Amino acid sequence: MKSLRMRGFTLIELMIVVAIVAILASIAYPAYTNSVLKGKRAQGRTALAELMQQQERYMTQRNCYLGFTTLASFVATASAPSPSTDCGGVTATAVPFKTFSGDNQSSAAYKLTADTCPATGGGTLAISECVRVNAEPVGTDPVAGTLWMTSTGKKGCSGTGAATLCWP
Repeated sequence: MKSLRMRGFTLIELMIVVAIVAILASIAYPAYTNSVLKGKRAQGRTALAELMQQQERYMTQRNCYLGFTTLASFVATASAPSPSTDCGGVTATAVPFKTFSGDNQSSAAYKLTADTCPATGGGTLAISECVRVNAEPVGTDPVAGTLWMTSTGKKGCSGTGAATLCWP
């Protein structure tokens, strides 16, 4: 006599597999998002280094740095603002530098700005003496916050984490 055997999975077996997949996903997703955030920070640091190099080139040509905000527009031509308005500390509205990280502005992880450096005793230094370039995250990054670098070589960030997270 032949016995009939049912083939397939039981509901308990399926529930165990679903539970295992859920546990693996709960571990993998935060690690993935943390890795993506680290990659974006590296992209921000690279953009800051490139911007500082452009600022130093600008300094050698005009004897001052160029301050600008995130509202400034990027101009690809040589029609840069005149040195008289640049060196007076007035924020430029057209910038001959790249003002974002990454390949294009629509998918940028950071927006770049440049302003005066803070003085050690309080206040700020003149734009002709020192410039601080900033990379403000487009999304949220409370651990690192805004990355910054000065023309004097100082680096840091405004986030809640240690400075080693910003500039490893």
